Amino acid sequence: MSTPDIGEQALSKAVEIGLESQLDKVDNLDVDIRADPLELAQGKLESVIVDGKGMVMKKELRAERVILQTDSINIDPLKAALGKIKLETSTNAETKIVLLESDLQQAFNSEYIKDKLKNQKVNLDGETVTVNASNVKFALPGEGKISLKAELEIVESQQTKQIALLAKPTINEQGNKIVIEDVEYPDGENTDPQLTDALLRSTEELLDLRNFELGKMTLHIDRLDIGQGKMTMAARTTIQEFPNS
Repeated sequence: MSTPDIGEQALSKAVEIGLESQLDKVDNLDVDIRADPLELAQGKLESVIVDGKGMVMKKELRAERVILQTDSINIDPLKAALGKIKLETSTNAETKIVLLESDLQQAFNSEYIKDKLKNQKVNLDGETVTVNASNVKFALPGEGKISLKAELEIVESQQTKQIALLAKPTINEQGNKIVIEDVEYPDGENTDPQLTDALLRSTEELLDLRNFELGKMTLHIDRLDIGQGKMTMAARTTIQEFPNS
């Protein structure tokens, strides 16, 4: 592989700084821009590869790994001469996102999700009651499923229920959202689905692809793999603009 020239290095650094500005935290971020020097002068890039580790996204959600690789790109050559990328047209990319069980468990401990699980109004046995969920335990046991356990306090009766469920995340028809289906209650208890609705909605919110969009880009999921302790999403990506580059 050839050594990147000064122009490639300057553009790579500009994209790196722009992406970091969109993140709460990142353990390591590498941006590799490849271009023929003559074509770069005309505003043509062969590809942009972004490899991020430990990226903390929106809603305090940490991604263990995010890898994005674009197709060829046409950029403004005058901006490129100043070390900046301005896309002439949108470009396509392939993106891989890896989430660990511990990342999602930590997200459930965030203040954002904790607040979502408080003071939920639920219709239970014909009456509207207030429910607080706490001590949420999230796990990826394998076989394409997620596991959720929590304590549910019914405020009016001061009753606390221990709930546990298994569910299967799937991709919706549009490919822009992960939905939770096939909910099972492994303990065999007759748990009212309305009691677990807030937990499932919070899970879907954490897995919303918009949490992983940096700058002006749109993700479309092609594949979702859920194994033991790890979840991997593969997505087609349309990029209109790199952030702050």
